[in-house]
Amino acid sequence: MKNKPYAESCDQNRNAILDVIQPLLVNSRSLLEIGSGTGQHAVYFTEELPHVTWHSSDRAENLEGIKLWLSDADNERLPPPIELDVRQNNWPEIIVDTVFTANTCHIMNQQSVEIMIAQIGKLLPAGGQLIIYGPFNYNQQYTSPSNEKFDQWLKQRDPESAIRHFEDMNELAEKAGLNLLGDYEMPANNRVLCWGK
Repeated sequence: MKNKPYAESCDQNRNAILDVIQPLLVNSRSLLEIGSGTGQHAVYFTEELPHVTWHSSDRAENLEGIKLWLSDADNERLPPPIELDVRQNNWPEIIVDTVFTANTCHIMNQQSVEIMIAQIGKLLPAGGQLIIYGPFNYNQQYTSPSNEKFDQWLKQRDPESAIRHFEDMNELAEKAGLNLLGDYEMPANNRVLCWGK
C-alpha cells in the first residue's frame, strides 16, 4: 500500500490560513480548491468548516495521493478529487460559490495564471469569491529578502515560475469581473487575497 504524500508546509501554514478564511467562508457552501497537492489542506479545512463541501482538484499525477488523504478522512463533504489542469479548454462543470488556491501562482507560468483567473471569473456566480494564498510582490518590489531568495530559487528551477505582482493579479481579476475584497498579511511574508464577483 502506498504511503500518503506529505507536505510539511501544509501543516505549518494551515492555522494561519484558517484564521483568515474562516470568516470569509461564513456563507460559503461549496468550494473548489485548485492545485490541492497532497490533499492535506482539503482534509483539515473541511474538518474546521463543517458547512462547506470541499472539492479538491489537481493534475492527474497528483490525484492518487489526494485520494489517499480523502479516503482516510472519510468525510462526506470531501467528494473525489477532480482532474484539472488550469490550461485545459473545458473546465469541469461544477457548481461552487468559492474558489481557493494556495501556493500555486508562483509555480505556474504567467499564461497559466491568466487562464486560471479568466476561467474562475466564468465559473463563479454573482456573490462568489476567489481566495488566493501565497507570496506576492508590491510596487514591483519584493516584500522581504527571503522572498527575493525564494524567487531566485524558483527561476533557477523553472525560468517561467516567479512570485507574481499583486497589481498584475488584481488587473487580471478585474478583467474577469472580480473586485478586491481583502488583502491580508500572513506569516512568512505571504498574503491572502480575496476577490468577489
